[in-house]
Amino acid sequence: MIFDVSPLEAVVLAVVAVFIFGPDKLPKMISQAMGILRKVREFSESAKQDIRKELGPGFEEFDFQDLNPKAVVRKQLAAHSDDYGLNEIQGLRHAVAENSREVTASVQAIHAHAPNSTDDRPTGWP
Repeated sequence: MIFDVSPLEAVVLAVVAVFIFGPDKLPKMISQAMGILRKVREFSESAKQDIRKELGPGFEEFDFQDLNPKAVVRKQLAAHSDDYGLNEIQGLRHAVAENSREVTASVQAIHAHAPNSTDDRPTGWP
């Protein structure tokens, strides 16, 4: 949903809004809020167009998401993943995960077959 609001939170906000503004004023408040959001979006798009125009030719298709550092890193990793050896790293990661599952299964098997008496355990073990 918008602004990372879960459906339950949206319902709670709606109920609170009904209690605060009342059912008769709530539709007017919602339409005013939508009008404000529409104006903010129009202002944002206008500002983006002005910036593109000021940057000059060649920047008509400039995406402002490219200014986000996370987006830049993702694009570079996607474009050059083989150059950085990311496929090899993923393979190693999967191998380590598989080895850890095998070790866990072995330890659980040993633990299942171990005697229950505490006399056979080395000192310091619970």
